[in-house]
Amino acid sequence: MNQSALIRPDWTPATIALMVLGFVVFWPLGLAMLAYILFGEKLRAFKKDANGSVDRMCAGFRRNHRQHWAHHRTGNVAFDDWREAELARLDEERRKLDEMREEFDAYVRELRRAKDQDEFDRFMRERRNGGPAPSTGSETS
Repeated sequence: MNQSALIRPDWTPATIALMVLGFVVFWPLGLAMLAYILFGEKLRAFKKDANGSVDRMCAGFRRNHRQHWAHHRTGNVAFDDWREAELARLDEERRKLDEMREEFDAYVRELRRAKDQDEFDRFMRERRNGGPAPSTGSETS
């Protein structure tokens, strides 16, 4: 996330001003801004978890729907064999795509962890060397 953004889920002058203005204009707006300041970073994880749960639930529905029709025979043996082979192939493709998505998610998590570690190491080096005072992130360049 871009930490130089004017409005981000943090206690910055802009977010505090918007919160106070929200309370003055219409108190639920101020309350919403306060919730964003306090829980804004957690909302992204909540959204990802909720989307993952819904995706898994819908995948179960699709799987059950396919199983229902897989047992339905048309009477044409060649067509039924072809359909079962195609459904098996599609299930395998879906499984591969799900594995690739999980691998990519793990890769992105590792990149974020490495970036955080790099920023922390840089901070500790500057602190040990008596470098510049750490910025709060509220200044823009």
